[in-house]
Parts: sequence; C-alpha cells; structure tokens
Amino acid sequence: MTFEPDRVHAELRRRGAMLATAESLTGGRLAAVLTQTPGASQTYAGGVVTYATALKRDVLGVSEQLLAAHGVVSAECALAMARGVRALTGAAYAVSTTGVAGPGPADGVPAGRVFIGIVGPMSEHVAELDLTGDRSAVQTASCEHAVSELLALLLREG
Repeated sequence: MTFEPDRVHAELRRRGAMLATAESLTGGRLAAVLTQTPGASQTYAGGVVTYATALKRDVLGVSEQLLAAHGVVSAECALAMARGVRALTGAAYAVSTTGVAGPGPADGVPAGRVFIGIVGPMSEHVAELDLTGDRSAVQTASCEHAVSELLALLLREG
C-alpha cells in the first residue's frame, strides 16, 4: 500500500483534474487527509459526509432500489456514492468510503468491513477491505487505503 496524498495531488495537477470525496464511515477524515497537502485547493473540489442513509439517497443520488438490494455497506453503494459526488461537484475523479468502523457490527455487517469506490473519466474501481482494530484504527486505515487506491487508479490511467 502506498499512502502518498502529495503524489495524488501531483498526478491530479499533471492532468489538470479535480477530485471530490463522499464519505460515510470516515466522517470527513479523508477530506482532512487530502487537504493537508499544500496547494490542495488546486486539485480538491470538496466533499460531502453522508453518514445517514437518507443523505446518500438525497444528496448523492444513491437509488432506493440499490440501497434495498445491496445496503449501504456494499461495493454497489460505494460506486454510487463516488458517481454521485462526481456529478454533484463536476470533479474528474471521486472517491467514496462506506463501511462499519465499529466497535460492533451494524445491520449484520462486521466491524472493519469497508468499501472504497473510485470513479474517474476512464475507469471505476471498488476495493473491499476487512480491517482490524478499534474504531479510530479502522477509520484511519480506510483513509490510507482510499488514498492508495486512488493513486493506483491514477497511475493505471496514465
């Protein structure tokens, strides 16, 4: 895993592209990580924290049918969240986080189950993670994986 937020911004700058985030279990931590890089305003459009299912639906456009069929902790929801924030902000790239931080399971999903959705102009990717540790550790690891997965997608796209 390569946790390099500075390199993500460099890749985005090279493309003249903006990034947006849609977060659930990370509660804004991903946005905080991404905006620690000096000059992040050149490549980070912004993000939304949609902790509540209703906000995933109403703000990001995640369909009722998807939510009913797959739930909020799913690859399908992660992709829909990323697509939704990309459409909302006009950013070229979007990354989302959804999952269960803990301490216990939620709706039958174990703590540590996380999905990261990444959408770009040429491709989409979902990472499914089974993380360990307390709530804070799961949130931190989710952010690190999100940055790493985004960088990997950027490098694949060239």
